[in-house]
Amino acid sequence: MESVELAFNQVLKRDLFMSMAVLLIRAGDEIKCTIAELQQLRAVPENIPLDIVFEDEHLLVINKPAHMVVHPAPGNTSGTLVNGILHHCNLPNVEYSKEEALSDTEDFDDELNGFSSKASSCEGLDSRLSMPSIRPGIVHRLDKGTSGLLVVAKDEHSHKKLSEQFKLRTIKRVYVSLTAGVPTPVSGRVEVPVGRDPNNRLRMTAVAGAVNSIKARHAASRYKVIEILAGGSCALVEWKLETGRTHQIRAHAKYLGVPLLGDEVYGGTKSMVLSLLRPRTAPSLHGEMVKVVSELDRPCLHALTLG
Repeated sequence: MESVELAFNQVLKRDLFMSMAVLLIRAGDEIKCTIAELQQLRAVPENIPLDIVFEDEHLLVINKPAHMVVHPAPGNTSGTLVNGILHHCNLPNVEYSKEEALSDTEDFDDELNGFSSKASSCEGLDSRLSMPSIRPGIVHRLDKGTSGLLVVAKDEHSHKKLSEQFKLRTIKRVYVSLTAGVPTPVSGRVEVPVGRDPNNRLRMTAVAGAVNSIKARHAASRYKVIEILAGGSCALVEWKLETGRTHQIRAHAKYLGVPLLGDEVYGGTKSMVLSLLRPRTAPSLHGEMVKVVSELDRPCLHALTLG
């Protein structure tokens, strides 16, 4: 047994030394590497059930379920809303390079994405092999965990007009959420710039005042508490967007000190929610409460109205 342990330790030391040797780089060293050629990604039509709440010759309005990604990206090339749209509209496969793909955490204003179209079926739904082709007909976006209404343009004219409405902020958008805690005051307007969190590239942050350290952009949200729940430990909150920054509601909710329930990225963790609920809940209900909270698997945010 001792000899086996000794041999094992020797192997560990050898591997550790080799790893350190690889990492030791000195001035004047020449480093050679081979960069693999970028492979084309493909979005193929998939027979995915879509909850279509409205459809005519110009557009689709879809009730996106939680956990569905809107558009393909490296690591998410199937099961997306775009895959379902391609099937619904009888469109062919879409190919694009990885460098063209936008990840689900890309920092962009989902109101201002312009797309041009080329010949395709389903009333001219955009499927050109370029950046627009990654999200055919998609005018705006919802996060993977967010459920609710999303509009898809079927032709170039509709896409242009819808994009203009988002740009001019004449689109009516109302969201509802469950927050950990109750905002103070119970209604108001948050006008705080939102930018990428320098400490976590997967997260945005709301920064008041001078924003020299990060590239933050103007963001404004109006909110109103609809109902106070669980003795003041949670609230049903309505949000109306004036701008459409990435993760805007989630970042503004955290800024107000009331992250969304289930939003592990922005502080609405299960432990945080339980710490709020326990003092306001009868001990006989703690077991059931823990079960309910443990089933939170996404930020409690829903796009309720789109008009």
